[in-house]
This record gives sequence, structure tokens and C-alpha cells, in this order.
Amino acid sequence: MFELTVRGEFSSAHFLRDYSGQCRNLHGHTWKVAVTVKGKTLNKIGVMADFVELKAHLQSIMSQLDHACLNDLKYFKMHNPTTENIARFIYNEYERLVKPLKMVRVQVWESDRADVVYYAP
Repeated sequence: MFELTVRGEFSSAHFLRDYSGQCRNLHGHTWKVAVTVKGKTLNKIGVMADFVELKAHLQSIMSQLDHACLNDLKYFKMHNPTTENIARFIYNEYERLVKPLKMVRVQVWESDRADVVYYAP
């Protein structure tokens, strides 16, 4: 079994609805993202998946989030834009793009000291 990980980052603003702390106010982050997929087979040149394609898929998702107020985006109107929900959003979007590869996890850092890992059970 092989696992491949690609990384990226995007900047956006958000505020947490129904939160009693400072994060209820509009603020921003430069989010860091790592997406990991897995597979068993390699192609004839010994590659499970092309890193260029995996990075492009991640970039296409992050471009929807970059320099946006996440609260204004359709998904986050229905889901509070927590780091947990951002990780789940990226996971679900990425999973659709890379089938038949299997998703392992998405990790999202909102700062150097705080991150979330999301994976499907």
C-alpha cells in the first residue's frame, strides 16, 4: 500500500456563528492543507498517482476558498466555517476528483499550533 500527500495553503476570512469567544468576530487565517490518498498499484513507470494532478486538484478546491469570506460560500452558509468543517469540505471535494484513489485524510492548520485531521470512518 502506498500513501501520497500533497500540500497547499490559502488565505481567507471567517467568523464562527453561535460562538462566545473572539472567533465570533470576522478574522482571517492562512490555512495550510495536507491531503493524503492511498493505493496499491503502480502504473508501468512505477507511479501510483501523478503529483502534478494531485496538486492541481487541491489547488482547484483551495481557489474556491482563497481570499473569500468563508461564511459567504454556499457550503459554509449551511455549515459553520470551523476548521473541522473546512477539513471535511476539502475531503469531500477532493474525494470526488481523485476516484478511484482512496482518501486517507485531510489535515488543516489554522495556525502553527492548531490543526484538525478529518478522515471518513
